Amino acid sequence: MLEITGIGSLLVLILDVVAIVSIVGSANTTGSKVLWVLLVLILPLIGFIVWLVAGPRARRQIV
Repeated sequence: MLEITGIGSLLVLILDVVAIVSIVGSANTTGSKVLWVLLVLILPLIGFIVWLVAGPRARRQIV
């Protein structure tokens, strides 16, 4: 069971790093970048999911 938890944590860490790099490289304002990064850092799994659904790329795909 410990191995599954370790792999899951590593996967969440990798996904969060990808999200943060994407957030920092986006064309959004500095304030929104800071808020997104804080959300991903404070709530790693939930923050990533919220960013994936409501982040900048999600808005571009809808329009």
